[in-house]
Formats: sequence, C-alpha cells, structure tokens
Amino acid sequence: MSISVTASLLALPDNLPIPKDDGAASHLLGLHLPAISICNTANTLIPIAALKSWLVIYVYPLTGEPGKSLPTDWDLIPGARGCTPQACDFSNHYQQLKVLNAEVYGLSSQASTYQLALKTRLHLPFELLSDSTFQLKQTLNLPTFQVGNLTLYKRLTLIAFQGEIKKVFYPVFPPDQHASAVINWLQNQDN
Repeated sequence: MSISVTASLLALPDNLPIPKDDGAASHLLGLHLPAISICNTANTLIPIAALKSWLVIYVYPLTGEPGKSLPTDWDLIPGARGCTPQACDFSNHYQQLKVLNAEVYGLSSQASTYQLALKTRLHLPFELLSDSTFQLKQTLNLPTFQVGNLTLYKRLTLIAFQGEIKKVFYPVFPPDQHASAVINWLQNQDN
C-alpha cells in the first residue's frame, strides 16, 4: 500500500486549480534577506543573508507523508499540491543549478525531523530548511494560508545574490516543472 501512496505523492492529479497572483509577494523583489539563521536537515543553522553565491530557496506548504492523509480538500487549494514532485524536480536538476553556482534549499514550516525523513526518502542532494517559527513570514512578510488549524507558506521561489532578492517566482505552477524556469532565469544573469 505504501508504494501506491508514495506514487500518488509523486504525481500531480489532473485538473488542479491554478493559483493566481494575488500580489502577496510583489514587495519582495530588491529586499535583502534578513540576518537570521534557519535550521537545516543536517541540524546546522544556515545564515541565509550571509551566503554570497546565488541562493535559490523554493518555499512550499508541506510535503505528504506515505501512509498519512493530506489535509482535507488539499487538491482544491490552488497551489497547495505538488511539494514532493517539486522537490524531485529540483533534485533532478541539481547538477545544472550547481554549474550555475547556485545553492539550493527547500523551505517549509515542517519540523527538521520530518524534513530529514523526506530528504532521506527522496534522496535529495540538497538540504531542506525548517522555518517552523515563521521567521521569514515575520521578517519578509512571506505569504501564508490557513488549512484547518495549520498555517502554511504559499509556494514561491526566491533567488538572491549576495543577500539581495533578485527574482521572485510567484505563484509557481506547475511545481513539478519549476526547476527549469529557475535555471533559465539564472542562465540569463550576468553575475
């Protein structure tokens, strides 16, 4: 049974609602990343503003867990579904991103212990960041949404260089093809 559950987490269902740009990320371009550190799956604090190379942080609501149900009506929430396929897409394109001198991190509000299990299960070559205290919501006003009793980040991608946000992808759809858009944008930069 876990095989079919895992397979269902990797594939996007047909007819997912397409998220619309609600303007909730329009203020981010040109801002500097805050001087905060966020815990990764290697149990290391990452000072995101201090990273000097290209930094790609793809932000996602939550990833499904084999054997556990997603929140009620998850597939009806525009932009909610697709976190695991998005992680796999970035994993598949990781070497291309490294050639472009980009450091890649996935970020959600899920706990580091859960994210470590996800990283291991999917064999991700990059670290995931746990912002369970919503530091980026507080400092950058990243958009969130409510589902049941959960507050979750809306899906977006930040690309920063020397701490400054140079590109914001929002909304992101389809998430399982997003790494190519990031690569295309990075290939057209002078830095």
